[in-house]
Amino acid sequence: MSDEEHHFESKADAGASKTYPQQAGTIRKNGYIVIKARPCKVVEVSTSKTGKHGHAKCHFVGIDIFTAKKLEDIVPSSHNCDVPHVNRTDYQLIDISEDGFVSLLTESGDTKDDLRLPTDDNLLKQIKDGFAEGKDLVVSVMSAMGEEQICALKDIGPK
Repeated sequence: MSDEEHHFESKADAGASKTYPQQAGTIRKNGYIVIKARPCKVVEVSTSKTGKHGHAKCHFVGIDIFTAKKLEDIVPSSHNCDVPHVNRTDYQLIDISEDGFVSLLTESGDTKDDLRLPTDDNLLKQIKDGFAEGKDLVVSVMSAMGEEQICALKDIGPK
């Protein structure tokens, strides 16, 4: 062996832990999958048997969990796909700032001020109206692959 040392530059960041591999043939409807680097909820899966020497292929149709865009992908069923770690956390709404950010109360009693109001007009109106009426609101925040967005709202009664 040679005496020279090998230096490897690590290009990996914490992004490696944002997803985990799963065999394409085992991913089912209502599961999650990464299509074109976006976390998606699977709405349709079809498996096609191919010819003599080919692989069976899985055709996935998914809806991006943050933008609601429809994405499709075809993967051999024996290959691995990336599956995002999707978390849902509930926070109590404290305040809505003028520039469209919300102030949320975490379970540990800290505030979280780095989230924008949702882009969905219906949900946006519910949050603004409920807050204006002085209701105690709890928002569900969905996070996956380093992105976070408010996805649901619960009213826990008046303040």
